[in-house]
Amino acid sequence: QVHLAETGGDLVQAGGSLRLSCVASGSGFSIYAMGWYRQAPGKQREPVAVISSDDFTNYSDSVKGRFTISRDNAKNTVYLQMTRLKLEDTAVYHCNRVPPLASWGQGTQVTVSS
Repeated sequence: QVHLAETGGDLVQAGGSLRLSCVASGSGFSIYAMGWYRQAPGKQREPVAVISSDDFTNYSDSVKGRFTISRDNAKNTVYLQMTRLKLEDTAVYHCNRVPPLASWGQGTQVTVSS
């Protein structure tokens, strides 16, 4: 069973930056596409960034040009560099495979204040 552990969330002012990290347990990390997802209060979880096994990336329109996803297969880790944060980026951020596994980690809270 894969265990996903997200860290790096924080309270940050609008316009600021954060870097999220997610470590995945188990073997075979490098062969899977990975993604970052977020769930804002009262909304459904949505994908925001995806990285393929060979490092192709894709982003939702809402974060394109501001967020960067990357991975380090030697560390079983996927990152999300977030810049020019907006109030509407406030959410719990999760990582998971693409398509996602049934089980999710606890996520990490990102709160953007004005």
